[in-house]
Amino acid sequence: MNAPASAVEPVLRIENLTVAFRVEDHWREVVKNLSLTVNAGETLAIVGESGSGKSVTSMAIMRLLNMRHARVSGKVLLNGVDLLTLSESAMRDIRGNAVAMIFQEPMTSLNPSFTIGNQIAEALINHRKISKRVAREETIRLLEKVRIPNAAKRFNDYPHHFSGGMRQRVMIAMALALRPKLLIADEPTTALDVTIQGQILDLIKTLQEEEGTAVLFITHDMGVVAEVSDRTLVMYQGDVMETGTTAAIFSAPVADYTRTLIATVPQLGAMRGITGPRKFSFDQRDASETNAVSTSQQPLLSVKNLSTRFSIHEGVFSRKTGAVHAVENISFDLMPGETLSLVGESGCGKSTTGRSLTRLVTPDAGEVAFDGYDVLNLSVHELRTLRRAMQMIFQDPFASLNPRMSVLEALTEPFLQHRLGSKTEARTKAASLMERVGLSADMMKRYPHEFSGGQRQRICIARALMLDPKMIIADESVSALDVTVKAQIINLLLDLQQSLGLSYLFISHDMAVVERISHRVAVMLLGEIVEIGPRAAIFENPQHDYTRKLLSSVPVPDPARRHVKRQIDISELKSPVRALGFVPEARRYREVSEGHWVME
Repeated sequence: MNAPASAVEPVLRIENLTVAFRVEDHWREVVKNLSLTVNAGETLAIVGESGSGKSVTSMAIMRLLNMRHARVSGKVLLNGVDLLTLSESAMRDIRGNAVAMIFQEPMTSLNPSFTIGNQIAEALINHRKISKRVAREETIRLLEKVRIPNAAKRFNDYPHHFSGGMRQRVMIAMALALRPKLLIADEPTTALDVTIQGQILDLIKTLQEEEGTAVLFITHDMGVVAEVSDRTLVMYQGDVMETGTTAAIFSAPVADYTRTLIATVPQLGAMRGITGPRKFSFDQRDASETNAVSTSQQPLLSVKNLSTRFSIHEGVFSRKTGAVHAVENISFDLMPGETLSLVGESGCGKSTTGRSLTRLVTPDAGEVAFDGYDVLNLSVHELRTLRRAMQMIFQDPFASLNPRMSVLEALTEPFLQHRLGSKTEARTKAASLMERVGLSADMMKRYPHEFSGGQRQRICIARALMLDPKMIIADESVSALDVTVKAQIINLLLDLQQSLGLSYLFISHDMAVVERISHRVAVMLLGEIVEIGPRAAIFENPQHDYTRKLLSSVPVPDPARRHVKRQIDISELKSPVRALGFVPEARRYREVSEGHWVME
């Protein structure tokens, strides 16, 4: 697909767009003199970290900012018409008809009280003035177009009946319902599993080819930028750092900030020939490699035949009718100073495994031995002692921190609860750990809302270290972070592993990050480990079909692949729900090479 000639009037032209928000008694500019164009059939990516002004730009285009607290100047020309001069009623006709938007979080964008089909049909009825029957037929056609299996049967399903990837497909169908000339995609794949992300990117490419839609794609992921965009605009704190063709941006970036963004994109295959994890390098020099783990030691953690199920109750009398087999008969070891990564899509049992090991959920069967403890048979008092040595870092640092507690209180509370020392000793240790994770001890008097997402995650790491753990379970701890912040947090984790001898159970769906940080990798599907082995074996010689699917879905930061589609199977992950009395079949594993096992 070639971009149209420059002589053609662009679908979108922005001239000197400036957006400011009122902060107490003054105006703070968050987008400064932004100018850009997007042609029909072309994709322009706006890339930058959180706070760069990307999403504010999209909201200004759609006129969705609260004008009591925002001030917008400049021109936003859609097919020559300045949207900033239109009345609200005229703008309502533009939204959906001429410009449509896909938001980052589909669950909050869809109305949970209405069925999927009715939400799409409503827009068709209101804007096209067609009958309900015709709207239903058109909605089913749209759902089929975005590859929703059994679209006619799922017309009356509610949003909570769909997976995250399928909800995002519904949002795309809704956005394309009225065949807009411009599609704004604001971080449409950030929170999705890697396979779902690949499907969504392929889908946008296909629909763009079919409809000739202009796409403004907003993201902080340079790998995604390379795969979808014809041109790229890089923003930082409201300013345009550079703009140009995507190929030129990647091959010869001009701005230091752009070079940093590209340098911190994890690339599959970059670890070939390297035995241990390796830190990110921000100055293009070779980064240091961490030590390999000795296999002659006794495992710090040994898991055997672990199963965790959640009962399903239905009917007036809440009768048990089945169970979710979240974790099914898995076994693995974790050595001192080692990182074992659990990977797989949402619903595969990764997080439930981590919570089962700490007994935040109660397993149904199996054995868990940790540092001499029989974890599943500990008393409440013994479990408290165990959790000193086995800490957990969660995905959302803001939800993990009490908004009413200062950082000092959050850090010192576990130390004091376990009676490990005085308040003075707790404060001293907290200050030392703040410095260790790259923050100032002076920041401890602040509250969580006063920090960025990356800083909050550093605070959660410092809190986990307050009790001198031997093992940390990191549950999607970098998934929602900007690419540069993600690289900094991974470097921090590797530094701490080197200096403190920590073991990590790293739970993630980001295969490129997993390749960077892991010694060994276990691939999970429907609660079972389908392949496990050394990092190099999994990434360079994957044996299971599902492992190959995960690896083939990772965005490659190479603009030459811009119009290449992966042709990923679009079927949803099968359900782990089983009827009462279900007995899973015995699984057999084959050893491909030393320590590399695959389910037959």
